[in-house]
Order: sequence, then C-alpha cells, then structure tokens
Amino acid sequence: MNPLLDFSGLPRFPEIKPEHVTPAVDSLLAENRALVDRLAAETSAPGWNSFIQPLEDANECLSRAWGQVSHLNAVVNSPELREVYNENLPKITAYYADLSQNLALFGKFKALRSAPEFEALSAPRKKIIDNEVRDFRLGGAELAEDKKPRFKAIQEELSALSARFEENLLDATNDFGLFVENESELAGIPEDALQAAREAAQKDGKPGWKFTLHAPSYMPVMQYAENRSLREQIYRAYVTRASEFGKADWDNTGLVADILRLRREAAQLLGFDHYADVSLSTKMAQSPQQVLDFLDDLAKRAKPYAEKDFRELTEFARDELSLADLAAWDVSYAAEKLRLKRYAFSDNEVKQYFPETVVLPGMFKVVETLYGLSIEPTPAPVWHGDVRFYTLSDSKGEPVGQFYLDLYARDHKRGGAWMDDAITRRIRDGAVQVPVAYLNCNFSAPVGRKPALFTHDEVITLFHEFGHGLHHLLTRIEDLGVSGISGVEWDAVELPSQFMENFCWEWEVVRHMAKHVDTGEVLPRALFDKMIDAKNFQSGMQTVRQIEFSLFDMHLHYDFDPDSGTTALQLLDEIRRRVAVMFPPDYNRFPNNFSHIFAGGYGAGYYSYKWAEVLSADAYSLFEESGVLSPEAGHRFWSEILGVGGSRSALESFTAFRGREPSIDALLRHNGMSGI
Repeated sequence: MNPLLDFSGLPRFPEIKPEHVTPAVDSLLAENRALVDRLAAETSAPGWNSFIQPLEDANECLSRAWGQVSHLNAVVNSPELREVYNENLPKITAYYADLSQNLALFGKFKALRSAPEFEALSAPRKKIIDNEVRDFRLGGAELAEDKKPRFKAIQEELSALSARFEENLLDATNDFGLFVENESELAGIPEDALQAAREAAQKDGKPGWKFTLHAPSYMPVMQYAENRSLREQIYRAYVTRASEFGKADWDNTGLVADILRLRREAAQLLGFDHYADVSLSTKMAQSPQQVLDFLDDLAKRAKPYAEKDFRELTEFARDELSLADLAAWDVSYAAEKLRLKRYAFSDNEVKQYFPETVVLPGMFKVVETLYGLSIEPTPAPVWHGDVRFYTLSDSKGEPVGQFYLDLYARDHKRGGAWMDDAITRRIRDGAVQVPVAYLNCNFSAPVGRKPALFTHDEVITLFHEFGHGLHHLLTRIEDLGVSGISGVEWDAVELPSQFMENFCWEWEVVRHMAKHVDTGEVLPRALFDKMIDAKNFQSGMQTVRQIEFSLFDMHLHYDFDPDSGTTALQLLDEIRRRVAVMFPPDYNRFPNNFSHIFAGGYGAGYYSYKWAEVLSADAYSLFEESGVLSPEAGHRFWSEILGVGGSRSALESFTAFRGREPSIDALLRHNGMSGI
C-alpha cells in the first residue's frame, strides 16, 4: 500500500518516498472530486450525516496525506521531494479553489443553515456551518461566473509564489558557509559553539571552523564574537538572504511585489478594498484601522522605554567598548556585555544550567501538574534519527494526545520554530481519534558526549511551541472543523503558546528544570534572581521592533500600492522613522526573508503576536493570583481555553475563563513598561 494512503494510524515516515506523492494525491483528488459531484447532485435536503460528514471525511484524508508531504518538505527537504511537492501543490490548490467556488455545495450549506434542524445541532456543529458559509463567500463562491477562473488562477499562483519564497530563503541560508582557520579571530565565542563549528568544517573536509546562517551558528557569533568584522560579515550575509545581493534565482524582491498585487486583486474581486479586510474577516480584530490604532497606542507606550534602552546601550558601547558608532551588528554583542556588567551573568553562563535532559522533564512536569496528565516516550516511525515521540495520558492511562519532537537545526530543515497538526481529534467510526502534533525547533544539537544545551530564550521558545501543541492536543471537541486549533481566530491562536512562556520565569518551575550540565548543581537562586532582574532588559527595544514588523505587515496589505513606485522596503523605512529607535544599514533586506507574512499564513496578521500577548498576559494573571501551578486554575484554563478549540469565539472563551474582557495592563506590567 502507498504509505500516504494509510490512515489507520501514525504516518509511516520511513517508508514515504517522493515517488509515492503523485499517485497518492491523484488518487485522493479523484475520489474527492467524485464525492463532491455526487453530493452536489443530491436532491434530498442536506443533513449533517448525509452531507457534511462524508465531505469532512474525504477532505481529512487529503489533508493528512498532503500534510505529511508538506511536513517532510519542511524538515528533510531534498531536490526530489521539492520537485514532486511543487508538481502537486497546484493540484491541491486547484481542488480547494474549486471547492470554495462550488455554488451547489454552498447552496446546501446555506440550506442547512436555515433549516429547522439547524437549531437542534450542537454548538460546535453550528459554528462549523457558520464558518463554512463565511469561507465559501471568501473563497469566491458568489463571484460572477466570468470572474471565477481568474480568482482560482490567483489562488494557484499565490500558492506557488509562497512556496518559492520559502525555498529561496532556505536555499540562500544553506548556501552560506564562512570558514575561519585562525582561532584568534574567534575570541569570545563560547566553546560549545566553536566545537559545533569545528565539527561542521570537518564534515566538509576542511580545516578550521565553519559558521552558517542557521540560528545555532549565527547567534553566538553575533552575541559573543569580539571580532567586529566577523560580526559584520555574517550579519550582512544574514540580512541580505534571498535578495539582489545573492543569486538571481533566489531573489525574493519580485515575489514580494507579485504576492501583494495578487492578494489585492483577489480581495477586490471579492468586493473588499484591501487584502487586510479579507484577512481580518476571520480574526478577532474588527478592522485594519482597529489594529493600527492598537499598534500605534502600544508604540506610544513602548517608545519611551525603547529610547531609554537604546540610549543606555549606545552610551555603554561608546564608553566601555570603544564603539563610537553602534551598528546593527554590534547590538547583540553590546547588549550581552551590558547585561553582564549590569546583572553579573551572561546567557552562556545560564545556558550551562539548561541541558535538554533536564529541561524536557521539567517542562513536562508543569503540564502534568496543571492538567493531571502524564507524558511518556513512545516508539513511533520518524523522519530523522533525532526525532522523538511522546504520548500524553490521563489519570486512567488513556491517551489524550501524542506529539513528535524535532529539536535540532540541520541542513535542509526550515528555519525557526513551529507547531503543526498531524492528526486532529474527532469521532470516527464510533471512536475518538487521538490528536497528534509536530513540534519543531532549530536548537543546537548535542556536541561531543554532552546533551544539548539551551539558552533561556530557547527554553522559552520550547515552552511556546509546546503551548501550541497543547492547544491542539487537549481539545475536547469531537467535530473536525473546530477541534484543536481548527477554527480558532488567527489573532488568538498565540494565546496558549505565549501563556506557556510565563512559566519559564517562575522559580517553582525553573528549579526543577535547571541543573548544571557538568556538576548537576541546581541553578543558584541568586543567579535566577539576576535573570528576573534582567527579564525586561531592553524590552522596550524588543517591543517596538515587533510593532515595526506588525505595522509594516498591516500597511502592506491595507493602504500600500505595489504599483505606486514606492517599494516595500521604502514603506518599512517610513514606518521605522515613526516607531524604531535602531536603524539597520541600507543593504538590509528584511522584507525578502519575512516568511511569516509571505509564506507562513501571517499576511495582515503579524499583529497577532502582540494582540494575543495581551490575552496571554491577562490570562496568566489568574495563575499569579491562584498559584502558578494551581491544578484548579489549570483545569479551568483547559476547560475554557484549550478544550473548546474553535467551537466558540476567542473573546467568549477568554471572558469565560477570566470573567471579563481582556486588559492591556498585564502586558505592560509583564514587560516592565508601566512606570514612565
């Protein structure tokens, strides 16, 4: 059997080959199109079991098969896999575009929505039908027949351009390698980073040390290397990826403009003025102007703190480091030196207390305590030898969910950290289908005989992604369309992930997951207290940077015209003049590697991180009041937030949990911005 067509259990990753993809996709598409034709032709009144259920079943199979292909393309990318992925992507896009424009199906959903039996359906099923009616409209079902082919063509082209954007960034990242043979040029870089660089050079059969643009290699250079020219060299390579400064085939400049034009055209075909209006029609925020007002208000509150941060950093760099002109490639280095002077600890010192072998059990203990669950490693077929698999079980030993954990950076793996769903909870054939998630990071792999060591920021990232995973795994909804993260407004989907980050700053949690890699000594309380003191170190600068990206994204998709003669880069510069305190060099090409909005689903939605941070900080304040590891508060969070998935609006879920609507005050307090 083609492993991509086996839905009886977990994906059979070791057996999946590029040659399986096209036959599986073609087979599933043929089956699904035949089913759609049959359902569309059905003359009897549509019902849940006769109409929605079979359509849901068929689309789930296609989604699971294609999801495995997409996942492998992201984590073990190869020329053969990429070719077959790009060959089949247009077919997948065309199918969903045809589905969303099918007037017969749309009519049946509307008929079911207005039928008397609608009121007898459960709240999750009502929400699914409401979402479907909305999504048909957004998918072009109500377009005039002569406009549908163009709308469909736009969807297919956008899908291809987004995939190309991500591939260009991956190729440009993988292509760079800086070899250093003189050890004196590497002063300041931590030993574990040097050892990894030495092993990378040896792997290529070359002497010395090899540095790349993958985060575990790039970040230690930027943060610790005393060699300023080395920092500048690797910084320049990083910020010019997929631009006109590299290989022409990998330049994303044209793709940025093309994606923006096509999104605008699609929005206007649907009757919207801007793509931002389309994006927000499925989110909590009511309008682009509401988002811009939110961001502008946050910028006004944060900028005084950012200016103070930057002034302190500039003065320190000038007086202590002899850096009269603080450049972009100096910021991380100077910040680390200032932190060391002010708080008497460095990231590298703290890192020795966060070996993976202690961090993971510590994180699991938080979840086990809050929700009364257990987490155990479980055998499963995986796509790489470093990947592990775990099962979440309840107090009776029954599995609640399962997840893959792929922690380390490597060639041919997409950068960043993310969670994705592999299998979604639902009732199928009379039984509960156990949900499964992918958790992916890009941390440094173990070096020598020691376990992998994580910076505290990486620990926070791990908790963040696990929060997304729990949102998917702990759902109690049993209808596919609103189970787990499905149907959750995009600007609320970061709530559970950012909520989890808070536990990384609690002594009651950290003392169980921080032991020195060599001595086994628990992280000293005095050092932890310094970390707390430094928690909001430069938080003003970090906040305005996120606001800058969010404003750039929203304006790009709201009031920016890619045909006006103004470029996306010029728009970004104009926004920086309003909100930023640190300005990068002219050659910085940030838009060319902003994959979140051009390839990752965050178009006109990047503000979601700050929007959801308001929700998460306010939600966590209940745990601050009740006890950070309070099972009572944990079960309430599970019941009202994690468990309900997309079965009701995020605002309803938050209000049910907190007893009121969200307030920005907790966010400002958590970020140390409530004094000026």
